Amino acid sequence: MEGSLSLLIIIAIVAGVFARAIANFFRVPSIVFLLIFGVALGGNGLNLVQPRLLGDGLEAIVSISVALILFDGGLNLQLKELGKVSASLRNLITIGTLITLIGGGIAAYWLSEFPWTIAFLYAALVVVTGPTVINPIIEEVGLDRRLATILEGEGVLIDAIGSVLAVVVLDVALNPTSGAFAVVSDLGLRLGVGGVLGAIAGWLLGKFLQRAAFLAEDTKSAVVVAAVLGLFGTAQEIQSESGLTAVVLMGIVLRASEIPNSRALLKFKSQLVALMVSVLFILLSANLSIPSIFALGWGGVQTVLFLMFIVRPINVIVSTWNSSFTWRQKAFLSWCAPRGIVAASVASLFSILLTERGVNGGESIKALVFLTIAMTVFLQGLSAKFVAKLLGLNQPDISGLVVVGSNPIGILVARLFQANGQRVALIDTSAELCKQAAEYDIPAFVSNGLDAKSLAEAGLDSVGTFVALTINTDVNIVIAQIAAKEFNPPKVFAVYIKEAEGDRNGAPEVQQAFSARVPIKTWNQYILQREVRVGEFLLIEEELEEQLNRFNTMFNAGILLPLLFERKGQLQIVSADMLWEKGDRILYLLYTPKALSPAQSEVLPPNTLDITPVVLSDLDIAQKTNDSNGIGSRSKNDDIASSPDYFLKMAKDILNRRS
Repeated sequence: MEGSLSLLIIIAIVAGVFARAIANFFRVPSIVFLLIFGVALGGNGLNLVQPRLLGDGLEAIVSISVALILFDGGLNLQLKELGKVSASLRNLITIGTLITLIGGGIAAYWLSEFPWTIAFLYAALVVVTGPTVINPIIEEVGLDRRLATILEGEGVLIDAIGSVLAVVVLDVALNPTSGAFAVVSDLGLRLGVGGVLGAIAGWLLGKFLQRAAFLAEDTKSAVVVAAVLGLFGTAQEIQSESGLTAVVLMGIVLRASEIPNSRALLKFKSQLVALMVSVLFILLSANLSIPSIFALGWGGVQTVLFLMFIVRPINVIVSTWNSSFTWRQKAFLSWCAPRGIVAASVASLFSILLTERGVNGGESIKALVFLTIAMTVFLQGLSAKFVAKLLGLNQPDISGLVVVGSNPIGILVARLFQANGQRVALIDTSAELCKQAAEYDIPAFVSNGLDAKSLAEAGLDSVGTFVALTINTDVNIVIAQIAAKEFNPPKVFAVYIKEAEGDRNGAPEVQQAFSARVPIKTWNQYILQREVRVGEFLLIEEELEEQLNRFNTMFNAGILLPLLFERKGQLQIVSADMLWEKGDRILYLLYTPKALSPAQSEVLPPNTLDITPVVLSDLDIAQKTNDSNGIGSRSKNDDIASSPDYFLKMAKDILNRRS
């Protein structure tokens, strides 16, 4: 087995994928089990994985993997989202990098007793955080979009900057006579060359993919991988250590381009990177010497704690000084800075290089970097959800709504969610209907709901509910299937007709909205004619059965349509197979022909519907209440039947007998 490189790679792949699967099961960052499995299979454990057998091949695997990982991180960044936190993000990757470099260097010098050059080399290596560790934490915790964006952006951008910075510090360590000006100019040259090459390559690749209709989807993904590796190699040849900056910029520019079917590309890249990270971390942790970590003593532990509890909070406080982030958000930013695969990869390469050049400290640096990774991942990564909950930042149930169909019912549902404090977005092919939605300050996108890119632009990546409400029920189910397949939001609804029991067109995750058969055109017309009211009632335990029987009677008569319900503080779409519970607050449409007088209609803008729910028990029916003695009840009831508010009053009697 000593000479079997194929078996070595097979074991690394199997162990890496298995570790990731276990991490997904326990809902923890995958690097936790990757580190455990790697050490267990390495020289300090079962000795099944011996990366030294790869020789120079390990360095090549590390370089290529890190390039693809950082490109994937850049590809997942959105300039529009980064713009919302640009000032704080800029500070974190510039001022914050300098603070971490100085603070980490001082800690390693005083606490770990490293020489100054080796201490600052360690600090340069742990400047980075990394998307492979940060992103799973963000998904698990459920942070708000601004906080998630700044963590994602820092993880991607600072990896490239930190890697280049580490190389510059390494040059200083190997050539201590270098002047300050030479060091700064070297850093700027590498970042500048990489940035220019990456931006140009990303623009050219985007233009090519826009015009390459002849390429199959799997071929497009292969072309992108080849382009990334080609750019990385070219940049490295032009200016050493500029390749990582180039691939990050390439990913960001490519994401901003109008690429057809970009969702397929993103999915392929994520899957490829997940596999590479798994294998790479198994190899690197298997190559780690556990005795070298113990040799660091308490000084190494104190260095990492100083980095976590002193340096990082100072970094965040300074970088976000004039930002709109709350103290709770700043506290979470201060706590959540685990180190990941890039730090481990570069530290492993530097250890080899320093040893080859006869410089002491290479193995100690690698040991301290891996100790930093282990402590930050286990302490910060595993506790992130608890800390977010303690600070009141996590969102256990993702809120927000994306609606396809800017018709009256679509706008009404969006307005109700919006009134509940949730962010909403509408998509429709009609510019006029989108304009009407915009009048209510609802973000509206003139596009086709069948286009996954339009769904992404509307924010379907980070909302809890999707609903297709066009008047074409066949189109609705197709759109909902695309949304469920590409984005997998927690709740997917569509107005469609289920022809047979159990037939959901192969999409069991798509729920029928409102009822089995919704005359959506009819209700849209009612809204346009302003012949409906939005009502609400509360199901109470004492009268639950009676309430539901009478509710169903009105529903079957076609004068009532349930839209939303609130349960345990969560506003949700009503599904066709809804099972009601006591305490549910139901919001519905009630058909009230000519409910608005001409004078009232003149006050309201065209197509306006008052979305303030009518609590029917508060309606003025004193006249009917006073008829309890039965005198003249027949004539009075006749007057009520002829009143425009007849259905409202009837609904009050039937549905709302609140104690």
